[in-house]
Amino acid sequence: MKSFLLCVVFLSLIQIKHFTQGVEGTELPYKISDAKLTPLRSRIDTTFQRLLTQKLNSNKQWKKLIKEKSMCIGVVDISDPNNVKFARVNGNVMMYAASLPKIAVLLSAMDAIEKGEIKETKTLKKDLRLMISKSDNAAATRMIDLLGYEKIEDVLTDPKYDLYDEEYGGGLWVGKRYAKTGEKYPDPLMGLSHAATVSQVCRFYYLMAFGKLVSYDRSTEMLELMVDPELHHKFVNTLDKLEPEAIIFRKSGTWREYHSDSILVWGPKWRRYILVGLIESYKGEQILRNVVPAVEEVLQSLK
Repeated sequence: MKSFLLCVVFLSLIQIKHFTQGVEGTELPYKISDAKLTPLRSRIDTTFQRLLTQKLNSNKQWKKLIKEKSMCIGVVDISDPNNVKFARVNGNVMMYAASLPKIAVLLSAMDAIEKGEIKETKTLKKDLRLMISKSDNAAATRMIDLLGYEKIEDVLTDPKYDLYDEEYGGGLWVGKRYAKTGEKYPDPLMGLSHAATVSQVCRFYYLMAFGKLVSYDRSTEMLELMVDPELHHKFVNTLDKLEPEAIIFRKSGTWREYHSDSILVWGPKWRRYILVGLIESYKGEQILRNVVPAVEEVLQSLK
C-alpha cells in the first residue's frame, strides 16, 4: 500500500512538470522579478469586479448571504502573468475557516526549514502532505506543536507575506491545535482560532503562483504538496466534471455551518485562476459547487 501511494504522488509530480511546461510556453511558478510583481490589491480590475458582483447577486440566495456578510468570494485571473486581474466580494470579511488555514502552517513550516529552525525530514514532509491533501488533523497538530503559535504569527504578519493585516480585516490565522486539547492563541481582531479572509487567501496563492512564498524553490515544493487533492468535494467536485484534465492545487475546510474552499486551477487556455470561497450556511457545500460555473462564466467574458 505504501509503495502504491508513493507511486501515485510520483506520477502526480511528473504530470505537473509535463503540463505546466508544455502549454503556451509557461510554467508554475511563474518567473517574474520582484519589481514587476505588484501587490494583489492593486490588481483589482473594475470590469471584472462589476461582472463578478452582478453575477453573484443575480442569485437571490447568494445576494442575501453576501448582504449579511456570510458569503465571501475572491477570484484572481492568472492566465496572463503580465496582466493579472483580481475581484472580490466581502474580500476583507474575516470568518471562521476550519481547516483552510492549514496553508498558513504549510508556509510557516517552509519558512522555518529555509531559516534552519526545523529540519526537513521525510516524516515532516509526509505530515505536510497529509495535512494538506487529506486535511489530517493529527498531522496538522504535530506541525503546530513543532512550530509554535508565535512562529506562525510572525510569518503571517511578516511584510514579505502580509497574510494577516489588521488594517485590512485580518486574514489568515492559526491559533489552536486541530485537537480537543491545548491552549488557544486567538487572533487580535475577532478572537478566532482558525480564520481567513478571501483576499488574503487569494494573496497566498498569488504569491505561491509567482514563486514568492519563501523562495522560488520553496513555492514549487508547496505547489507539489498542494496538488491533486484527495478530497473531491465543493469546488473540486464541479471541476471534476467541467475540466477533469485540469491540475488543481487546493485546501478546503468544513465545520458545522462553516464551509471554505480555495483552489489554483491550471488548465488549458483561459482556465487558469485562483478561486476562494468562505460561506456561513448549512448549504455551503452546494453553494461552493455552484459558484464555480458562475465564476468561470465571468472569466470567459473577460477574454
